[in-house]
Amino acid sequence: MSGATARPDTATRQVLRAAQPPLRQFRWAIASGLGTAVSAIALLAASAWLITRAAEQPAVMYISAVVVAVRAFALGRGVFRYLERLTSHDAALGRLATLRAGLVRRIVPLAPDGLGTARRGALLSRLVDDVDELQNLSLRVVLPLSVAGLASIASVVFVAFLSPLAAVVLAACLIVAFALAVWVGWAAGARAERQVAGLRARLADALLDELVSLDVLTAFDATDAAHARVRDADDALRRATVRRAGAQGLTSGAVSLLAGIASLVALLLALPHLGQGGFTGPALAVVVLLPMAVFEVFGPVPLALASWRQVRAAAERVADTVPNRIPDGLPRDEPTPTGVAPALGDGIHLSGLRARWPARSGESGDAGMLRHIDLHVAPGERVLVTGPSGAGKTTLAHVLVRFLDYEGSYRIGGREARELAGDDLRRTIGLCEQDPYLFDESLRQNLLFAQDGASDEELWAVLERVGLGDWARERGGLDAPLGERGILTSGGQAQRITLARALLTGFPVLVLDEPTAGVDPAASDALLADLLGAVDPGRAVILISHVAVPAGLVDREVHLEDGRTVV
Repeated sequence: MSGATARPDTATRQVLRAAQPPLRQFRWAIASGLGTAVSAIALLAASAWLITRAAEQPAVMYISAVVVAVRAFALGRGVFRYLERLTSHDAALGRLATLRAGLVRRIVPLAPDGLGTARRGALLSRLVDDVDELQNLSLRVVLPLSVAGLASIASVVFVAFLSPLAAVVLAACLIVAFALAVWVGWAAGARAERQVAGLRARLADALLDELVSLDVLTAFDATDAAHARVRDADDALRRATVRRAGAQGLTSGAVSLLAGIASLVALLLALPHLGQGGFTGPALAVVVLLPMAVFEVFGPVPLALASWRQVRAAAERVADTVPNRIPDGLPRDEPTPTGVAPALGDGIHLSGLRARWPARSGESGDAGMLRHIDLHVAPGERVLVTGPSGAGKTTLAHVLVRFLDYEGSYRIGGREARELAGDDLRRTIGLCEQDPYLFDESLRQNLLFAQDGASDEELWAVLERVGLGDWARERGGLDAPLGERGILTSGGQAQRITLARALLTGFPVLVLDEPTAGVDPAASDALLADLLGAVDPGRAVILISHVAVPAGLVDREVHLEDGRTVV
C-alpha cells in the first residue's frame, strides 16, 4: 500500500492552478482591466494634446473631435473599471468556492487520523486565511500584471509614432522599474511576506490554546505564561507585517521616482526636435506627460509581486496540509456510499490483521502498530480488549471504524471491510472515543447530531438510560449549553453524552475506547457499569480499557501485546 505524496513544488503548483480561474472565464476581466488602463492613459494624452492645442487658439472644428474623445475616455474609464471589478471578482470568488469545496473533499479522507501533524489553530488558519489569500492570485497578481504589461507595450508603440527616442526612454524606464520592483521587494520584504502566514497560524494556535484551556490555566496559575505566548506571537506578526508594508512602500516610491525621470528625460530628448518633421507642441506635451499615466497603470506591479510571494507561501501551506495523495495507513479508493448499513451477520472476524498510523514528520509510524490480530466478536457479545500503552488498542478501534486502513482480513457479516464504503460501515459500527467531541451548542443539538428527527421525549429517554436525566434537569433541560468542546461538562458526563448519541444512532456494534480515561479512578467502575448497562443486550460491545473492569460486565477478555493478540 505505497502512496508517496507529490513533490512539494508540484503540489504547490497544483494548488495555484486550482486557484486561478480558466482563461475563457478570466479573459473578460483582463479585457475590462485593459480597457480601464487604456482609457486612463488615453484620457491624459488627449487632455494634454487638447490643452496645448487650445492654447494656439485654433478654430473649434479642429479640436471638437478631441473634446468628444476626452469625454468618452473619462466615461469609459469608469465603465471599464466597473466591468473589471464585476467580472474579476465573479471569476475569482466563484473559483474560490470551488477550491474550498475541493479542499474539504480532499481533507475528508484524511480525517481524523491523517491530520495529526497540524495543530487546530494552524489548520483553521490554513483553511480559512490561506485559502482566502489564494483569491489574490487572480485579483492582485495575474490581473494587474497582465493589464500593466499589455498597456505598457501599447503605450510604448504609440509614443514611438511621435518620438522614437522618447519611446526608447519609456521602455527602458519601465524595464528598470520592473527589475527594481523585483529586486527591492525581494531583498526588503520577501522574508516577511513568507513569514506572515506562518506567524498568523502561530497566533491562532496561541489564542486557541489559551481560550480552550482557560479553566486549566487558571487553576494552575499559568494564565500569565499563556498571555505572554499570545503577545509574543502578536508582536512577531506585527513586525513582519510592518516590514512587508515598508518594503512595499519603498518599492512604490522607487517606481514613482522613475516615472518622473522618464518624463524629464523624454522632455530633454524630444525638445530639440520640436517643429521638425511635424513634431508639434501638442505632440511634445503628449510625449512628456504620457509616462506619468503609464506609470500610474504600472504602479500596482510592485504590489502584485509582493502579493505573488504571499500567495505562493499560502499555496505551499495549503499543499502541505492537504497532500496530493492519501498517505499510507489511510483508506483509499473506497466504494461509493450507498447509505445502507451492512448486515452484521455472524459478527466481526479479524484474521492476521495488520495496521499502522500514517507516518508523521520525524516519526516512523510504528507506534501503536498492529502486527497480527485475530479476533471474533459475535452479535450481542461484550469483549474487553486490554493491554499496556502502545500495544495498539486505539489503533484497533480506529481500524474497526475504518479511520485507518489495514492488511490481512477484516470481515463484517461475511464481507471484507475494504469492499464497503467507510460511511456505510460506520452505520453498523460506532466509536465512542476517549476524548469525545462535543459541540459548542445546547445539549439538544449535541444529541440531534446523532438523530436529527428525534423528539424531545426520545432525547429525555436516552438521557435517563445513560444516567444524565437529573443532571440535565438541574442544568436547565435540553437547552443547557455545553461550551466549547464540552468544557461545561466533566469527563464522565461527556462520555455519557457520547454514549447517548450512539444509542440514538442504534449501532449494532459499539466500540468504547478508554471511556474512563478522563474520570476519577474512584468513579470509573460506576461509570463503566452505567455505560454498559445502558447498551441493549442485543448489541455487541468492544470495550477498550487499560484498567480492570468489574466482574460480570463483559463476556470475555482479549489481551494485546506489541500489536498482537495474546492467548
